[in-house]
Amino acid sequence: MSDARGFGFEVLATDGGSSARRGQLTTPHGVVQTPAFMPVGTVGAMKGVTPAQLTDTGAEIMLCNTYHLALRPKPEVVVALGGLHKFIGWDRPILTDSGGFQVFSLAKINKIDEDGVDFRSHIDGSLIRLSPEIATDIQNKLGADIIMAFDQCPPLPCEPAELAAAVERTVAWAKRCKEAHGREDQALFGIVQGGTDLAMRRMCAERIIEVGFDGYAVGGLSVGESHEEMVEVLDGLCPHLPADRPRYLMGVGMPRDLYEGVRAGIDMFDCVIPTRNGRHGQVFTATGAMKLRNEKHRLDGRPLEEACDCYTCRTYSRAYLRHLFMAGEMLGPMLASIHNLRFLQRLMGRMRDLINAGELATIASEFPVVLGTNGNNDT
Repeated sequence: MSDARGFGFEVLATDGGSSARRGQLTTPHGVVQTPAFMPVGTVGAMKGVTPAQLTDTGAEIMLCNTYHLALRPKPEVVVALGGLHKFIGWDRPILTDSGGFQVFSLAKINKIDEDGVDFRSHIDGSLIRLSPEIATDIQNKLGADIIMAFDQCPPLPCEPAELAAAVERTVAWAKRCKEAHGREDQALFGIVQGGTDLAMRRMCAERIIEVGFDGYAVGGLSVGESHEEMVEVLDGLCPHLPADRPRYLMGVGMPRDLYEGVRAGIDMFDCVIPTRNGRHGQVFTATGAMKLRNEKHRLDGRPLEEACDCYTCRTYSRAYLRHLFMAGEMLGPMLASIHNLRFLQRLMGRMRDLINAGELATIASEFPVVLGTNGNNDT
């Protein structure tokens, strides 16, 4: 069911052997089936993949980044051209990250204080200021369906005092984001930080929930912790997040991490991995990763995966894809990215089906990669 703003989240089924949920997220630009994987078009574009091709992979929602769009083309340009959906030619739901992750990833060129962050632009070195109010205003102007609170993502490992300070800023900034949020047709999600300290995570979650948001994200994972540490955090934190709101694990996209997140009760994921790996000639398969430049594919007339229905697998052989990469043709990264994007949508779709049946654990019989070492083997 959706509210007067056009938003809603409903849990449709739960898995008998885990905390996995099958749900439906409603937004003004359409419905998203969950658990969902959101491809990342950082600057409003999926690298090497058109919006029509992205739709064909089964993607129902995509992510764009506030920091990068604020630098270029700038939010005023997007507003003048009809908003982010029209500007990038994507008429389905969009989520914008607040720029908080750049506080972490661009740490060498930023300065943090209690009010916000000063950046040196990675493009021209000019000074950029982001605060909860500025980040929220930019996202209001861009017009995504879901926007994120501005947070501080601490590094790992992290000293306890530094971790506590990041959590305090995250909570204080979340309150300011909610106060600054000025569009009723956008959902606002809060972010839970706390590194791998489960007690800190739960405390942060409790305080973020007190502020009250349309959904709750788990930030600060996939930044250097082990797979086992990530799983421990998710298993210990998810039961403390509201059951009636969507849960979003930020920046995670490897198959086994997606599976563990779904098993723990996460509903939404995003990552650049499908297109980044595709550009480098590495593709996902049910049994692991395939490196297309390897000599053994030179005369292989098979598709990447017989079971895959993507355009790449329906049309081209492993041998041809290898040829494209060896020849430096841009079509190679494009076709590999299309396959990777479709692979993750197939994986998520199958997990949704299995949750409906109460049999999520059986996903490993069809996608052994979910139990592998992050899919880094070469099939």
